Amino acid sequence: MAMPVTVSLPIIGVDVAKDELVIYHADSDQLETIPNNKTAIKKWLRALPGKVAVAIEATNIYHLVFADLAYEFDCIIYMVGGYELSHYRKGVKIRAKTDALDAKLLARYLKNEGQELRPWSPPSGLYRRLISLFRRRAAVVQARVSLKQSWANEPLLKSAITKHLKAMARLEALVEKTICDQLQAAGLKDQLKRCMQVEGIGLLTGARLITAFQRGDFRNSDAFIAFLGLDLWVSKSGQKDNRRSLSKRGDPEARRLLHNAAMSARRTAIWKDVYEGYIDKGLRTTQVLVIIARKLARVVFALLKGQDEYQPKVS
Repeated sequence: MAMPVTVSLPIIGVDVAKDELVIYHADSDQLETIPNNKTAIKKWLRALPGKVAVAIEATNIYHLVFADLAYEFDCIIYMVGGYELSHYRKGVKIRAKTDALDAKLLARYLKNEGQELRPWSPPSGLYRRLISLFRRRAAVVQARVSLKQSWANEPLLKSAITKHLKAMARLEALVEKTICDQLQAAGLKDQLKRCMQVEGIGLLTGARLITAFQRGDFRNSDAFIAFLGLDLWVSKSGQKDNRRSLSKRGDPEARRLLHNAAMSARRTAIWKDVYEGYIDKGLRTTQVLVIIARKLARVVFALLKGQDEYQPKVS
Protein backbone atom coordinates (compact mmCIF):
# COMPACT_ATOMS: atom_id res chain seq x y z
CA MET A 1 0.00 0.00 0.00
CA ALA A 2 1.21 3.49 -0.81
CA MET A 3 2.55 5.67 2.01
CA PRO A 4 0.94 9.02 2.89
CA VAL A 5 2.27 11.99 0.93
CA THR A 6 1.95 15.74 1.28
CA VAL A 7 -0.81 17.04 -1.00
CA SER A 8 0.68 19.92 -3.00
CA LEU A 9 -1.45 19.58 -6.13
CA PRO A 10 -4.67 21.47 -6.90
CA ILE A 11 -7.41 19.86 -4.83
CA ILE A 12 -10.81 18.76 -6.08
CA GLY A 13 -13.69 17.30 -4.11
CA VAL A 14 -16.20 15.02 -5.85
CA ASP A 15 -19.57 14.08 -4.37
CA VAL A 16 -20.92 11.01 -6.12
CA ALA A 17 -24.52 10.06 -6.84
CA LYS A 18 -25.95 7.44 -9.16
CA ASP A 19 -26.68 9.87 -12.00
CA GLU A 20 -24.39 12.85 -11.44
CA LEU A 21 -21.15 14.11 -9.94
CA VAL A 22 -20.89 17.40 -8.07
CA ILE A 23 -17.33 18.69 -8.39
CA TYR A 24 -15.68 21.41 -6.34
CA HIS A 25 -12.42 23.07 -7.42
CA ALA A 26 -10.82 24.31 -4.20
CA ASP A 27 -8.27 26.62 -5.91
CA SER A 28 -10.89 28.56 -7.87
CA ASP A 29 -13.80 28.02 -5.46
CA GLN A 30 -15.94 26.77 -8.35
CA LEU A 31 -18.68 24.14 -8.41
CA GLU A 32 -19.85 22.16 -11.42
CA THR A 33 -22.09 19.18 -12.06
CA ILE A 34 -21.59 16.51 -14.72
CA PRO A 35 -23.38 13.24 -15.54
CA ASN A 36 -21.94 10.15 -13.90
CA ASN A 37 -21.10 8.28 -17.08
CA LYS A 38 -17.90 7.46 -18.96
CA THR A 39 -18.41 9.95 -21.80
CA ALA A 40 -18.96 12.95 -19.53
CA ILE A 41 -16.20 11.94 -17.12
CA LYS A 42 -13.61 11.50 -19.88
CA LYS A 43 -14.55 14.87 -21.36
CA TRP A 44 -14.12 16.50 -17.95
CA LEU A 45 -10.78 14.79 -17.32
CA ARG A 46 -9.39 15.84 -20.69
CA ALA A 47 -10.21 19.46 -19.87
CA LEU A 48 -8.15 19.48 -16.68
CA PRO A 49 -5.16 21.87 -16.91
CA GLY A 50 -2.81 19.38 -15.26
CA LYS A 51 -2.37 16.82 -12.53
CA VAL A 52 -4.77 17.17 -9.59
CA ALA A 53 -5.54 15.51 -6.26
CA VAL A 54 -9.12 14.29 -5.99
CA ALA A 55 -11.06 13.39 -2.83
CA ILE A 56 -14.04 11.09 -3.44
CA GLU A 57 -16.51 9.71 -0.95
CA ALA A 58 -16.56 5.95 -1.35
CA THR A 59 -20.10 4.81 -2.17
CA ASN A 60 -21.24 1.26 -2.82
CA ILE A 61 -20.42 1.18 -6.55
CA TYR A 62 -21.32 4.56 -8.06
CA HIS A 63 -17.86 6.08 -7.50
CA LEU A 64 -15.96 3.32 -9.30
CA VAL A 65 -16.27 4.54 -12.89
CA PHE A 66 -15.03 8.02 -12.00
CA ALA A 67 -12.22 6.69 -9.79
CA ASP A 68 -10.95 4.25 -12.41
CA LEU A 69 -10.99 6.83 -15.20
CA ALA A 70 -9.41 9.55 -13.06
CA TYR A 71 -6.63 7.14 -12.09
CA GLU A 72 -6.01 6.38 -15.76
CA PHE A 73 -5.71 10.14 -16.38
CA ASP A 74 -2.95 10.32 -13.75
CA CYS A 75 -5.01 11.99 -11.03
CA ILE A 76 -4.06 11.25 -7.42
CA ILE A 77 -7.14 9.70 -5.86
CA TYR A 78 -8.04 9.73 -2.18
CA MET A 79 -11.01 7.68 -1.02
CA VAL A 80 -12.87 9.06 2.00
CA GLY A 81 -15.26 6.76 3.83
CA GLY A 82 -18.75 7.92 4.68
CA TYR A 83 -18.06 7.32 8.38
CA GLU A 84 -15.03 9.61 8.37
CA LEU A 85 -16.77 12.30 6.33
CA SER A 86 -19.85 12.28 8.57
CA HIS A 87 -17.81 12.78 11.72
CA TYR A 88 -15.63 15.40 10.03
CA ARG A 89 -18.79 17.30 9.05
CA LYS A 90 -19.89 17.35 12.68
CA GLY A 91 -16.40 18.25 13.87
CA VAL A 92 -16.19 21.37 11.70
CA LYS A 93 -19.80 22.27 12.61
CA ILE A 94 -21.38 22.19 9.17
CA ARG A 95 -25.11 22.22 9.89
CA ALA A 96 -26.43 21.01 6.55
CA LYS A 97 -25.79 18.20 4.09
CA THR A 98 -26.09 18.81 0.37
CA ASP A 99 -24.14 17.47 -2.59
CA ALA A 100 -22.40 20.83 -3.05
CA LEU A 101 -21.48 21.10 0.63
CA ASP A 102 -20.17 17.53 0.62
CA ALA A 103 -17.98 18.22 -2.43
CA LYS A 104 -16.51 21.23 -0.61
CA LEU A 105 -16.12 19.20 2.58
CA LEU A 106 -14.22 16.48 0.74
CA ALA A 107 -11.79 19.05 -0.66
CA ARG A 108 -11.39 20.57 2.80
CA TYR A 109 -10.77 17.15 4.33
CA LEU A 110 -8.05 16.37 1.79
CA LYS A 111 -6.41 19.76 2.24
CA ASN A 112 -6.25 19.46 6.03
CA GLU A 113 -5.73 15.73 6.46
CA GLY A 114 -3.87 14.82 3.27
CA GLN A 115 -0.60 13.98 5.00
CA GLU A 116 -2.35 11.20 6.91
CA LEU A 117 -4.15 9.73 3.88
CA ARG A 118 -2.96 7.10 1.45
CA PRO A 119 -3.47 7.52 -2.29
CA TRP A 120 -5.89 5.02 -3.76
CA SER A 121 -5.05 2.59 -6.53
CA PRO A 122 -7.53 0.33 -8.36
CA PRO A 123 -7.89 -3.21 -7.03
CA SER A 124 -7.30 -6.13 -9.33
CA GLY A 125 -10.10 -7.53 -11.43
CA LEU A 126 -9.94 -10.73 -9.37
CA TYR A 127 -10.46 -8.80 -6.14
CA ARG A 128 -13.48 -6.97 -7.52
CA ARG A 129 -15.05 -10.17 -8.86
CA LEU A 130 -14.56 -12.02 -5.59
CA ILE A 131 -15.83 -9.14 -3.45
CA SER A 132 -18.91 -8.90 -5.64
CA LEU A 133 -19.55 -12.64 -5.29
CA PHE A 134 -19.16 -12.57 -1.52
CA ARG A 135 -21.58 -9.65 -1.24
CA ARG A 136 -24.11 -11.42 -3.46
CA ARG A 137 -23.79 -14.58 -1.37
CA ALA A 138 -24.26 -12.62 1.86
CA ALA A 139 -27.41 -11.03 0.44
CA VAL A 140 -28.81 -14.42 -0.57
CA VAL A 141 -28.04 -15.96 2.83
CA GLN A 142 -29.61 -13.04 4.68
CA ALA A 143 -32.74 -13.16 2.54
CA ARG A 144 -33.05 -16.95 2.85
CA VAL A 145 -32.67 -16.94 6.63
CA SER A 146 -35.13 -14.05 6.98
CA LEU A 147 -37.73 -15.80 4.85
CA LYS A 148 -37.29 -19.08 6.67
CA GLN A 149 -37.80 -17.44 10.05
CA SER A 150 -40.75 -15.27 9.03
CA TRP A 151 -42.60 -18.13 7.31
CA ALA A 152 -41.87 -20.77 9.95
CA ASN A 153 -45.41 -20.63 11.41
CA GLU A 154 -47.33 -20.50 8.13
CA PRO A 155 -48.44 -24.10 7.43
CA LEU A 156 -50.81 -23.24 4.57
CA LEU A 157 -47.98 -22.20 2.25
CA LYS A 158 -45.28 -24.50 3.60
CA SER A 159 -44.81 -26.33 0.30
CA ALA A 160 -44.43 -23.12 -1.69
CA ILE A 161 -41.90 -21.52 0.66
CA THR A 162 -39.92 -24.76 0.95
CA LYS A 163 -39.52 -24.87 -2.82
CA HIS A 164 -38.45 -21.22 -2.83
CA LEU A 165 -35.91 -21.75 -0.04
CA LYS A 166 -34.40 -24.71 -1.87
CA ALA A 167 -33.97 -22.57 -4.97
CA MET A 168 -32.21 -19.92 -2.90
CA ALA A 169 -29.96 -22.58 -1.37
CA ARG A 170 -29.02 -23.75 -4.89
CA LEU A 171 -28.19 -20.16 -5.84
CA GLU A 172 -26.03 -19.86 -2.72
CA ALA A 173 -24.19 -23.06 -3.67
CA LEU A 174 -23.67 -21.76 -7.21
CA VAL A 175 -22.11 -18.57 -5.90
CA GLU A 176 -19.77 -20.59 -3.68
CA LYS A 177 -18.76 -22.77 -6.63
CA THR A 178 -18.10 -19.66 -8.72
CA ILE A 179 -15.83 -18.30 -5.97
CA CYS A 180 -13.85 -21.56 -6.02
CA ASP A 181 -13.68 -21.45 -9.84
CA GLN A 182 -12.30 -17.89 -9.70
CA LEU A 183 -9.59 -18.93 -7.25
CA GLN A 184 -8.78 -21.97 -9.36
CA ALA A 185 -8.46 -19.85 -12.52
CA ALA A 186 -6.19 -17.41 -10.68
CA GLY A 187 -3.88 -20.21 -9.50
CA LEU A 188 -4.82 -19.70 -5.84
CA LYS A 189 -6.32 -23.09 -5.05
CA ASP A 190 -3.13 -24.19 -3.27
CA GLN A 191 -3.30 -21.03 -1.19
CA LEU A 192 -6.85 -21.94 -0.22
CA LYS A 193 -5.79 -25.43 0.83
CA ARG A 194 -2.98 -23.89 2.90
CA CYS A 195 -5.48 -21.64 4.70
CA MET A 196 -7.89 -24.49 5.35
CA GLN A 197 -5.24 -26.37 7.32
CA VAL A 198 -5.81 -23.84 10.11
CA GLU A 199 -8.36 -24.99 12.67
CA GLY A 200 -11.75 -23.39 12.08
CA ILE A 201 -10.90 -21.97 8.66
CA GLY A 202 -13.27 -23.44 6.11
CA LEU A 203 -13.57 -22.92 2.39
CA LEU A 204 -15.49 -19.64 2.52
CA THR A 205 -13.45 -18.06 5.31
CA GLY A 206 -10.20 -19.07 3.62
CA ALA A 207 -11.41 -17.70 0.28
CA ARG A 208 -12.50 -14.42 1.91
CA LEU A 209 -9.12 -13.95 3.62
CA ILE A 210 -7.30 -14.69 0.36
CA THR A 211 -9.52 -12.08 -1.28
CA ALA A 212 -8.55 -9.51 1.35
CA PHE A 213 -4.87 -10.42 0.92
CA GLN A 214 -5.15 -9.61 -2.80
CA ARG A 215 -6.05 -5.98 -2.10
CA GLY A 216 -2.61 -4.67 -1.25
CA ASP A 217 0.95 -5.20 -0.11
CA PHE A 218 0.29 -5.19 3.62
CA ARG A 219 3.35 -4.22 5.66
CA ASN A 220 2.52 -6.59 8.51
CA SER A 221 -0.29 -8.51 10.15
CA ASP A 222 -1.43 -5.40 12.04
CA ALA A 223 -2.19 -3.68 8.72
CA PHE A 224 -4.08 -6.77 7.56
CA ILE A 225 -6.10 -6.87 10.79
CA ALA A 226 -6.95 -3.17 10.42
CA PHE A 227 -8.06 -3.76 6.82
CA LEU A 228 -10.47 -6.41 8.08
CA GLY A 229 -11.82 -4.05 10.73
CA LEU A 230 -10.63 -6.28 13.58
CA ASP A 231 -8.35 -3.64 15.10
CA LEU A 232 -9.34 -2.12 18.42
CA TRP A 233 -10.80 1.31 19.05
CA VAL A 234 -9.29 2.67 22.26
CA SER A 235 -11.09 5.34 24.29
CA LYS A 236 -8.96 6.54 27.20
CA SER A 237 -8.71 9.94 28.85
CA GLY A 238 -7.29 10.80 32.26
CA GLN A 239 -8.59 8.28 34.79
CA LYS A 240 -11.27 7.08 32.41
CA ASP A 241 -10.48 3.98 30.37
CA ASN A 242 -13.47 2.74 28.40
CA ARG A 243 -13.88 -0.80 27.16
CA ARG A 244 -12.14 -1.46 23.84
CA SER A 245 -14.27 -2.15 20.78
CA LEU A 246 -13.63 -3.13 17.18
CA SER A 247 -13.17 -0.38 14.63
CA LYS A 248 -15.34 -2.35 12.16
CA ARG A 249 -13.93 -0.35 9.24
CA GLY A 250 -13.56 -3.35 6.93
CA ASP A 251 -16.04 -5.67 5.22
CA PRO A 252 -18.58 -7.03 7.77
CA GLU A 253 -18.87 -10.31 5.85
CA ALA A 254 -15.16 -11.05 6.46
CA ARG A 255 -15.64 -10.48 10.19
CA ARG A 256 -18.77 -12.63 10.26
CA LEU A 257 -16.95 -15.52 8.60
CA LEU A 258 -14.00 -15.15 10.98
CA HIS A 259 -16.37 -15.12 13.96
CA ASN A 260 -17.86 -18.40 12.76
CA ALA A 261 -14.34 -19.75 12.27
CA ALA A 262 -13.46 -18.80 15.84
CA MET A 263 -16.56 -20.59 17.13
CA SER A 264 -15.45 -23.71 15.31
CA ALA A 265 -11.78 -23.40 16.33
CA ARG A 266 -12.52 -23.07 20.04
CA ARG A 267 -13.77 -26.68 20.07
CA THR A 268 -10.47 -28.05 18.72
CA ALA A 269 -7.61 -29.34 20.87
CA ILE A 270 -5.30 -26.55 19.67
CA TRP A 271 -7.59 -23.64 20.57
CA LYS A 272 -9.67 -25.03 23.43
CA ASP A 273 -7.07 -24.14 26.07
CA VAL A 274 -6.69 -20.66 24.58
CA TYR A 275 -10.43 -20.11 24.76
CA GLU A 276 -10.77 -21.40 28.31
CA GLY A 277 -7.71 -19.45 29.44
CA TYR A 278 -9.29 -16.14 28.42
CA ILE A 279 -12.62 -17.16 29.95
CA ASP A 280 -10.84 -17.90 33.23
CA LYS A 281 -9.42 -14.37 33.14
CA GLY A 282 -12.95 -13.00 33.23
CA LEU A 283 -13.48 -12.18 29.54
CA ARG A 284 -16.89 -12.72 27.99
CA THR A 285 -17.48 -15.30 25.28
CA THR A 286 -17.86 -12.68 22.53
CA GLN A 287 -14.62 -10.98 23.55
CA VAL A 288 -12.72 -14.26 23.46
CA LEU A 289 -14.16 -15.20 20.07
CA VAL A 290 -12.97 -11.84 18.70
CA ILE A 291 -9.48 -12.51 20.08
CA ILE A 292 -9.40 -15.96 18.48
CA ALA A 293 -10.75 -14.58 15.19
CA ARG A 294 -7.95 -12.03 15.19
CA LYS A 295 -5.36 -14.73 15.93
CA LEU A 296 -6.73 -16.89 13.10
CA ALA A 297 -6.47 -13.97 10.69
CA ARG A 298 -2.86 -13.37 11.75
CA VAL A 299 -2.00 -17.04 11.23
CA VAL A 300 -3.53 -17.02 7.76
CA PHE A 301 -1.72 -13.77 6.89
CA ALA A 302 1.61 -15.31 7.91
CA LEU A 303 0.92 -18.39 5.75
CA LEU A 304 -0.02 -16.29 2.72
CA LYS A 305 2.85 -13.83 3.19
CA GLY A 306 5.55 -16.44 3.74
CA GLN A 307 4.06 -19.24 1.62
CA ASP A 308 4.60 -21.52 4.60
CA GLU A 309 2.80 -24.65 5.64
CA TYR A 310 0.75 -24.48 8.80
CA GLN A 311 2.36 -25.65 12.02
CA PRO A 312 -0.37 -25.95 14.70
CA LYS A 313 1.14 -23.94 17.53
CA VAL A 314 -0.48 -21.07 19.39
CA SER A 315 1.58 -18.54 21.33
